[in-house]
Amino acid sequence: MKRFHLHISVDNLEESIRFYSGLLGTSPTVLKDDYAKWMVEDPRINLAISRRGRKIGLDHLGMQTDDASELDDLRHRMDQARIPVLDQKDAACCYSRSDKHWTVDPQGIAWEAYHTLEGIPVFGESEDNPSDSACCVPPVAMIRPPGF
Repeated sequence: MKRFHLHISVDNLEESIRFYSGLLGTSPTVLKDDYAKWMVEDPRINLAISRRGRKIGLDHLGMQTDDASELDDLRHRMDQARIPVLDQKDAACCYSRSDKHWTVDPQGIAWEAYHTLEGIPVFGESEDNPSDSACCVPPVAMIRPPGF
């Protein structure tokens, strides 16, 4: 079963954790100094917030799958829709290692389809973040070539 994913870059993590914990009726399932994540069953959502982005607000949207076959199905949908896709195998980001497929909607919002392989103790391979993204989103030019 798929789970909707939403990542928001926040200014005040403690205040945001209090807000989202109250709204969702539960504490984060992952809590770090710069990051929190809720894996909620009703509604089935993976909500992540962090202080890592240069811009505050919506960072990206996505769909998390429970297994590789569901991820393959989402990748097939992207192919059928003829949208640009950047594939990442074994990517380390947001305290997890995952297989991912990135695309960008017509408004420039990044969308991630991914299957988590395992948790890892660090935010990602590199603590340097080359974009404004809070969560390892590749630059739009890497996902959507000019003229697409």
